[in-house]
Amino acid sequence: MAGDTKQKFERTKPHVNVGTIGHVDHGKTTLTSAITTVLSKQPGNATKAYAFDQIDNAPEEKERGVTINITHVEYETEKRHYAHIDAPGHADYIKNMITGAAQMDGAILVISAADGPMPQTREHVILARQVNVPALVVFLNKVDTVDDPEIIELVEADVRDLLKKYEYPGDEIPVIKGSALKALEGDAEAEKQIMELMNAVDSYIPEPKREIDKPFLMAVEDVFSIKGRGTVATGRVGRGQLKVNEEIEIVGLKDTKKTVVTGLEMFRKTLDETQAGDNVGVLLRGIEKDDIERGQVIVKPGSVTPHTDFEAEVYILSKEEGGRHTPFFTGYKPQFFIHTADVTGEVLSLSSQSLWKKGKVLQFEKAAVR
Repeated sequence: MAGDTKQKFERTKPHVNVGTIGHVDHGKTTLTSAITTVLSKQPGNATKAYAFDQIDNAPEEKERGVTINITHVEYETEKRHYAHIDAPGHADYIKNMITGAAQMDGAILVISAADGPMPQTREHVILARQVNVPALVVFLNKVDTVDDPEIIELVEADVRDLLKKYEYPGDEIPVIKGSALKALEGDAEAEKQIMELMNAVDSYIPEPKREIDKPFLMAVEDVFSIKGRGTVATGRVGRGQLKVNEEIEIVGLKDTKKTVVTGLEMFRKTLDETQAGDNVGVLLRGIEKDDIERGQVIVKPGSVTPHTDFEAEVYILSKEEGGRHTPFFTGYKPQFFIHTADVTGEVLSLSSQSLWKKGKVLQFEKAAVR
């Protein structure tokens, strides 16, 4: 948003938000890079190739060699325009995974053919189910490192069983086998496998039905300042539409503030109007960086009020799924992840007071965010 000479974003194809999920080091970021690189070589395709280190670019990511923050990249196929979320696979950063998964219209589950499904594979499938990611496509990566075809078949069977366990249609989900690294290196067969993957994503992940007619709401994911322009809040538009020069309210965590939108941008291109599904930057008049933070929502004035008490349906992870080993009761203080907010709350009452049930859905009759 540094100037007014930027290219304008043109809506010529359906816009879909996808992402890579899966266990650490199974090749999610390498695959993201390979997708952009292979698509950029297709005739007439405007996709920009992203190198691995352009995606894995925050200092703490490079230091640990794992993706921590959510990274968005843009690419297109003949049929669609995609915003791609490279979600972290490291257990310490599960809250960022929740933020990323909650934005996805569909996901590519990346699994190393050499390792098969691992603990974080299961966690990510559970999270995808819980935040209602409607469809998954599987990429069995690193097949070039496995000599025995029977091992690859066994891994595929394990993956399909895992998906069925968490109520995805494991028998029908496309499973593409390939090597993201080989595709990045220009191997022709591996590049074909990437195109096969994108054809599966195009055809299997349904075009989302956007809530364009509802009042505008965008959860704030990040905030930064641009010298001479003001404060920009970024995030995914959850519903509705918003035009430049319209009034909005900033709601939640702090006192509600009202201001005017002075600019909109997506993937470094300007917009006159944004709508549900867009990953957008919103330039806000008269708002300092300290006035707005991740976890708040930008909304149509008067459409949303903040609440600290609510009822909830919750899924309790079993011990085998990485959940608690001991019961909890009224007074338990879990972390709540609501849109992009991460806050400590308290369970005020349970519909089943005796014990939590492993791997089951329970009702919180009342829960409070403090």
